[in-house]
Amino acid sequence: MYHTWMRFFTPGPAHHRLGLVCLGVGLQYGALPTVGPRTLDHHVAVVVNAGAGWYLSPDGRRTTVTAPALLWLTPGVPHHYAPDAEGGWDEGFVDFTGPATATYTELGYIEPDRPVVPLSDATGARAVIGRMARAARRDNPLLEVETGAAVHELLVALRRARADLAPDGEAVLKALARDACLPLSVADHAAKHGMTPAELRTAVRRGAGCSPKDYLLGIRLGRAKELLATTELPVAAVARRVGYDDPAYFSRLFTRRVGMAPVRFRAQQFRTVPGGWSNQVPDPADPPVIGRNR
Repeated sequence: MYHTWMRFFTPGPAHHRLGLVCLGVGLQYGALPTVGPRTLDHHVAVVVNAGAGWYLSPDGRRTTVTAPALLWLTPGVPHHYAPDAEGGWDEGFVDFTGPATATYTELGYIEPDRPVVPLSDATGARAVIGRMARAARRDNPLLEVETGAAVHELLVALRRARADLAPDGEAVLKALARDACLPLSVADHAAKHGMTPAELRTAVRRGAGCSPKDYLLGIRLGRAKELLATTELPVAAVARRVGYDDPAYFSRLFTRRVGMAPVRFRAQQFRTVPGGWSNQVPDPADPPVIGRNR
């Protein structure tokens, strides 16, 4: 015996231009029927929250699925899977498509070559699917946009929950973020962690979907923007603060990646205020309040 709830949608052309659209969402549990063999023209994320089963690859390899786990069903790839006949499993699924799937695949959030992905915890992903199910009422005028936005959130939640990213890979990324503004090369960062540059590239690519150089650059430029927007430091001093001894090189790099020179960015964003600037992440329970006495 099994129980199923599902809802399917047909987003219009304008919704597809948002990058991702949700084509359907469902929640099922119990001794569910075998799926496939079949081939789809869109993506499906099947999040298995409890139970176990199997997945059969096109080449005949049978993989055991043990919760928490993710099944990636990707366009054009035949798939065949089922929960155990006796115990079944508890799953939530989301069908989706859109031009942004190519970018998410490039960044490693969608893995066509890895249909069964162990998760460390399915709680976050299932919470997103639950919100999508609640948004799926037929009288919801925001249905397509709300569920499409949730697909982006789901991909982030699934990436964060991947069992192979914790805890070592996450520790490397945190250490790189902490040291990003030091005047160190990628090889220097690798040596600091007892890794070869190739090993560091693999770890960062797996964890952040980009190269170490791009990961460090993103953090450096973010910090530079904060300094330009909230302080009166000269551009040369900002460059040094974020790890660049050559202010001309920093300005060229900033202009190429941001789309405007540092001085222009400052002219647009400068907003020094009494009380100063903090680099502490705000506590949602204690947000900044105008006029509060500290």
